[in-house]
Amino acid sequence: MNILYFLVGCSVLMALVFLAAFFWASKTGQHDDVYTPGFRILFDDEENKSDENHISNKPQS
Repeated sequence: MNILYFLVGCSVLMALVFLAAFFWASKTGQHDDVYTPGFRILFDDEENKSDENHISNKPQS
């Protein structure tokens, strides 16, 4: 029976830790942007500027 009290205490302590982590994440703005992540896949990638200066290995004729 003592182990049951110990396990209940551990589970309540873990729940409080996760609740504190959730409130910390909310307070620091982790959940503010709900629009961009869904559309980020649709945005065009920026092209590398180094590709413009790339010297090709093709012989010029």
